Amino acid sequence: MKIRLERDVLADAVQWVARSLPSKPSVPILAGLLIRTESDTVTLSSFDYETSAHIQVPAHIADEGEVLVSGKLLADISRSLPNKPVELNADETKVELVCGSARFTLQTLPVEDYPALPTMPDSTGTVDSTAFAQAVQQVVVAAGRDELLPVFTGVRVEIDGDTVSLLATDRYRMALKEITWNPATPQESGGALVPHRVLAETAKSMTAGEDITVALSSGSTGEGLIGFQGEGSSGRRETTTRLLDGEFPKVRHLMNIAPGLTVRASTSELIAAAKRVALVAERNTPLRMTIGTDDVILEAATGDQAQASESIPSTIENHDGGEPPITAAGFNPTYLLDALTAVDTPFVQFTFTAPGKPCLITGLTEETGDPLVDYRHVIMLMRLPS
Repeated sequence: MKIRLERDVLADAVQWVARSLPSKPSVPILAGLLIRTESDTVTLSSFDYETSAHIQVPAHIADEGEVLVSGKLLADISRSLPNKPVELNADETKVELVCGSARFTLQTLPVEDYPALPTMPDSTGTVDSTAFAQAVQQVVVAAGRDELLPVFTGVRVEIDGDTVSLLATDRYRMALKEITWNPATPQESGGALVPHRVLAETAKSMTAGEDITVALSSGSTGEGLIGFQGEGSSGRRETTTRLLDGEFPKVRHLMNIAPGLTVRASTSELIAAAKRVALVAERNTPLRMTIGTDDVILEAATGDQAQASESIPSTIENHDGGEPPITAAGFNPTYLLDALTAVDTPFVQFTFTAPGKPCLITGLTEETGDPLVDYRHVIMLMRLPS
């Protein structure tokens, strides 16, 4: 194999593929990065039996071939190269990389021992890449991080005609985002539980092109697999990943909270105040929101050592009349800030029902406008000390 390509193209492609390499591969061969030529392009691939990554980039091909090398080492080398064209020359035992006066020789791994790469399922539809990336970013904040509970580490992707719903929960908070897309057939439907890390990295890295192709293969028609194809900064990118097993909890009904009391305020003012007050919040203690008549007060403390409070002008509405159903609420400070950042609107609404019940957070383009229901975030309230 003998190829020539631009340094930035190689570095970007290798870094993107190498990010999917396992840090502790179950077998040494999985640490390899596969380089394959075809026509006037080079395809770089990685696979760990769960997730595959492929990128196709333009190159000048003098001699076609296929070679497997250490992915981490190639990533380190490509990152350090000078800004000059790169030549790769490979035979059965080694790869020689030349960039300007820099020269590296890498031992090859046996290609025949590398597992067969999964095939991209048939297209289920396409979605705007920017809208998809934003939607995923808003939802993954609520996904679990405990690998001992894998069903909570996934994002539930539900397809219903021209609507795609993304749903995540770690049992203490939930996030739901609905966006429109272009299904392959008008009656398209289906669901998948996708690892949140793969989904987040994929959505963020495929925004160079207008659309991302989503390809879903359900377990009933073969191996449960989802694939994404889109454009990156240097070429066409493709990722597939196995779907997570297990039944995602039925939490959608928690998104439909009947308002007893609503609080509306500036999102940026709340974020700034919550960050300041949370500086003195003791670990595993709530950030207290006391609800007045025309403001809310955020409070936190570390025993007698430090206390903080800040008032934020707000619009308060008691929907049931009489005494308000709740006068103070306790939030996990991190969860509150994650939700406020994800809302991404000038104003935000908190919907309360009763003490100890979940709180619904939605965005507002205007303080007096209707809540935007395409993104809903629910937080389980913490018990306040008496």
